[in-house]
Amino acid sequence: MEDKILEKSLELFLNFGFKSVTIDEITNSIGISKKTLYKYFSNKTQLVKSVTNRVFKDISCGIDEICALEMNPIDELFFIKKIVMEHLKDEKSSPQYQLQKYYPKIFLSLKQKQFEVMQGCVINNLKNGVALGLYRNNLNYEFISRIYFNGVNSIKDKDIFPLENYSMVTLMNLYLEYHLRGICTPKGLKQLENQLKINQ
Repeated sequence: MEDKILEKSLELFLNFGFKSVTIDEITNSIGISKKTLYKYFSNKTQLVKSVTNRVFKDISCGIDEICALEMNPIDELFFIKKIVMEHLKDEKSSPQYQLQKYYPKIFLSLKQKQFEVMQGCVINNLKNGVALGLYRNNLNYEFISRIYFNGVNSIKDKDIFPLENYSMVTLMNLYLEYHLRGICTPKGLKQLENQLKINQ
């Protein structure tokens, strides 16, 4: 039952936002009483925390599995993007914005965990890309990994990128291309062009 509650809550939160969705709406959509939900989660904040932790864990495991395949670093980034988008289902409600506004402690804790995972992943990707001659050999790994993390978070700002003008899939595709064009060698650009054709 706990998994069912988390699954349905995630679906509702991604579609309508953390603030908008009520406990009543969650219990009604599952067909359970509030009492049953409170057996697993003491309040809505606890539920939000559990949902965000679950998504973070699922995405992190997916990224680890992709990195373990040791594929071409450019392809790897596109596969990671695909995994992230599958979990977030082209979020329609700007959940990150609502999380930051209404659950700031959860947001900050999640952001820190995301940074630690992403920085290690991006630095490894950069080193592999340089070793294979796909990325320029004069890259500042620390700087680029931080800029990349910041950029991925910035494109989720609905004031700068309104959801009615940009879908999350479009933004992720544009940002990934922007990132790679800045670091690729001519050999890497050929690989990037192949991926862009596949992802059209």
